[in-house]
Parts: sequence; structure tokens; C-alpha cells
Amino acid sequence: MNDYIQALLQTLAAFAGLFIYARILGKQQMSQLTFYDYVAGITLGEIGAAIALDEGGRILLYLWILTWFFILTWLTGWITLKSRPLRKIIEGEPVILIHNGKILEHNMKKARYNIDDLMMQLRAKDCFDIKDAEFALAEIDGSLTVLKKSQSRPVTPADLQVDTKYEGIPSEIIIDGEIIYRNLQQNNLDEKWLIEQLKNLGFTDAGNISYAALDADKNLYIDEYRDKLGSGAAEVAD
Repeated sequence: MNDYIQALLQTLAAFAGLFIYARILGKQQMSQLTFYDYVAGITLGEIGAAIALDEGGRILLYLWILTWFFILTWLTGWITLKSRPLRKIIEGEPVILIHNGKILEHNMKKARYNIDDLMMQLRAKDCFDIKDAEFALAEIDGSLTVLKKSQSRPVTPADLQVDTKYEGIPSEIIIDGEIIYRNLQQNNLDEKWLIEQLKNLGFTDAGNISYAALDADKNLYIDEYRDKLGSGAAEVAD
């Protein structure tokens, strides 16, 4: 039983260390995953696993290693924020693979791309013909950014000189049956207004609603826990 308790304590120590350090490092580890970030994340995880599985009583040693690796990772991130030359050395820089519909073979070798990789990522960007691409850049996180030629891009209202109204981002009003009062206040609304609108739409309890959002035109979209085929967005009168 003592072995199980020790294993539990080691797991909690590993979890706490990784959780705290990951929170301090921020979301860049996921949202902007460069090759260095990928390796650093795996290494942190490996050290955490070593803490949880250690049988030699070296938990403090592994925590010391984990702390120093965190410090070095944080310091590297700070350096990349402050120094552009060092950022280019540590993280690399985008590489142009296509220029005006022409493949740059030298840059392809530099970025370790082959034609199959390039075509696969072009198709993922809805570009099935290389000559339709004005530029294609291999980003530092491994993704491909594609700018189509103007004649190959879909027509937009701006191209047709058509005015459009502001749409904004829908404001979440109810999530998992819970009213988001902060978002109500940001829209200059209150719970009384919401309850009244819900009653007008046939809802007696916000707890039965999985999700509700309000758009810029005061249209309330509601999704119930018990879905009804054919139901959709309900419009709220001003």
C-alpha cells in the first residue's frame, strides 16, 4: 500500500509542477508551436513522467531538473520577444516556396519540402493549381500560408463596391444552462430582459438550454439539450 501512496504523491508532484510551469509559459506552446516549442514541450512531459515513475527516491532531483528546464525555456521565450535576430536563430523564419506561380526549388530544399508535401498543403488551402498561387510561404510552425492571385480569389462585396453592415461576434448568453451575466451587462441587458425573451419563445427555464447567443441585431440563437428537428434561430423583437 505504501508503494501506491508513494506513486500517488509522485504523480501529484509531477502534475503540480507541469501545471504551474505550463501556466506560466502561457498559451504560445499550443497556439504558435515552433519546432523548438514542440521539443521543449515533449521534454517537460518526459521529466514529469520521470518524476511520477521514479523508484529511486530522486523526486527532488527531478523537480530541480524540471525547474531549471522551465527557467531555460522561459528565458528562451523572453529572448525571442526582445531580440529579432536571436528570434530568427532560435525559431527560424518563413520561407517562400512559390513566387508568382513558380516553385522555388532552392527554398524547397532549404525548408525540407517535397512536391507531394507542397501539393497536399496547397489543396488544403483550396488551391489545386500551382499557377493560381501568387505566394506560398512555409511558416515557422510548419503550416503553409497561401496567397492566391487576384483573378483566382473569390469575389468579395468590396470588389463589387457593395456596402455591408457590421456583423460583430455573437455574445454568449447561456452556456450549459448557466446565464453569463457579464455578457448580458456588456450588451446593456439584464436577467429580467432575458427571462422575458425566453418566455416569449416558449422557454421557462434557462437550465434547459445548452447554448444561447445574441448577435449584433439582437437575434437570439438557442440550442436546447433536447434537440427538435427543424428548430433554428429565433428572432427577438427590439
